[in-house]
Amino acid sequence: MSDSIRILITDDHAVVREGLRALISSEPGMTIVGEAVDGVEAVLKARSLRPDVVLLDLVMPRKGGIEAIEEIKRDIPETRILVLTSFAEDDKVFPAIRKGAQGYLLKDSAPDELLQAIRHVYRGETSLHPTIARKLIQEINQPSDLPPSEEPLTEREVEVLRLVARGLSNQEIADELVVSERTVRTHVSNILSKLHLANRTQAALYALKEGLSSLDDV
Repeated sequence: MSDSIRILITDDHAVVREGLRALISSEPGMTIVGEAVDGVEAVLKARSLRPDVVLLDLVMPRKGGIEAIEEIKRDIPETRILVLTSFAEDDKVFPAIRKGAQGYLLKDSAPDELLQAIRHVYRGETSLHPTIARKLIQEINQPSDLPPSEEPLTEREVEVLRLVARGLSNQEIADELVVSERTVRTHVSNILSKLHLANRTQAALYALKEGLSSLDDV
């Protein structure tokens, strides 16, 4: 990872892009490497610029955010995606989870919340707005199309999964369990593999669905 977080802004509204540019440009340790006005341009610029984080609207001309997520994660899997959505569009966020986005914020979030979310997503952690989490629960409770786990989680993996669902980072989980951060990384990797999940966000939602965590913990 570089010293500065390299960010690609994608939104079809110029006012939104300008606001994001002003906020992020003034923040130490963050650099805007490009802007895109729709999903097609987002994919092309992500391929050429290889940003660390893509800030992505979900509803845009030519190609929507969900399709763009799928293509970006396929072509540049190391790039993190932070979705910025509104109340009217957050029903599209759950499909975005399946495509591999790691962060989900509402556009009326405070500036500090956005900057914190960028840092979390950059570190490979989840940033999920509680309001969106609540709206996702109805979707989570639908029958899963994931194949059943052939190997059950160990007691320690269940413990780690609960802490992941609370939004703790690997280091915070390591401190909580008095183990190394590397050990936690191994546990998280095993959890995702056993449950056929793509990322920590899916793991957190799985924990909610299975009753291993509650919305009060998110």
